Amino acid sequence: MRAISTFALAMLLAFSVAPRRAAAASQFLIIATTTDIQALITAIAGDKVDVESLAAPSQDPHSLELKPGQLVRLRSASLVVRIGLDHEPWLVRAQIKAPVLNLSENVRLLQTETPRLRVERQSHVHAFGNPHYWLDPENAKAMVISLSRALGKLIPADKAFFDANRDTFIKQADEHMVAWKKALAPYAGTRIVVVHDTWIYFADRFNLSIVAAAEATPGVPPSPAELAKLYSRMREAKVRLVVADPNSNDSLVRQIAEHGNARIVALVPSVCADLAARDYLSLIDLNVARLVKALR
Repeated sequence: MRAISTFALAMLLAFSVAPRRAAAASQFLIIATTTDIQALITAIAGDKVDVESLAAPSQDPHSLELKPGQLVRLRSASLVVRIGLDHEPWLVRAQIKAPVLNLSENVRLLQTETPRLRVERQSHVHAFGNPHYWLDPENAKAMVISLSRALGKLIPADKAFFDANRDTFIKQADEHMVAWKKALAPYAGTRIVVVHDTWIYFADRFNLSIVAAAEATPGVPPSPAELAKLYSRMREAKVRLVVADPNSNDSLVRQIAEHGNARIVALVPSVCADLAARDYLSLIDLNVARLVKALR
């Protein structure tokens, strides 16, 4: 399922959403915690700012360890933009002096009322609501609105430029949404199992039904007893697909699909985690296309 090498990912980041250091650098450095935020900032700000992502698309964003060079860059940032909730627990150790924009404050959140403490495990990392909200394109529109507002305050002379790019992005997202919904409409109500609870926003937006998440705690494999319950539930619910992330354990995914009589589809949760996901809209394009192919 890892169709892209570490080298290819590094090259993609260097020549896609990452800033071109060979060109004249902007006096404004924006630090994003993820490549998804980085891509949205680039869509709105263009070359008016330099924008960097702390996390590579292949990294587990929950357990990132900042390098000394990244800490230095954070201290010289004009603005830091984060997913929020508990997506970046490591960020509190960074001693950030720049303003911080928390994009979770103006989006539609799910699982905010779900009890997250389990007796047999440690606290689930999604303790304040599911943080993968960027995978709902409607939330991406809210994110670029927040970004354009923050950028306009940071660089008032370019506010009109940011606002125009925001409007262009929203128009393009609306046009793509028509095509995405049309493509997935025949599969409305399809029951799926996810390895990690990454896809709730995407599934909710496109009328897919998540029966269960195999990993109740990210990175912690399910126990044999939990797997047995999962297989039984999958067969009873007639689950059609097992959705894997790029970092999912291949052996576990194959085992779940085999015992649950389901197919496997590998979806991409972040911009640049696949060569075809070069920006936000192409990220959703790719995932819709993969789902349609698997369900067809």
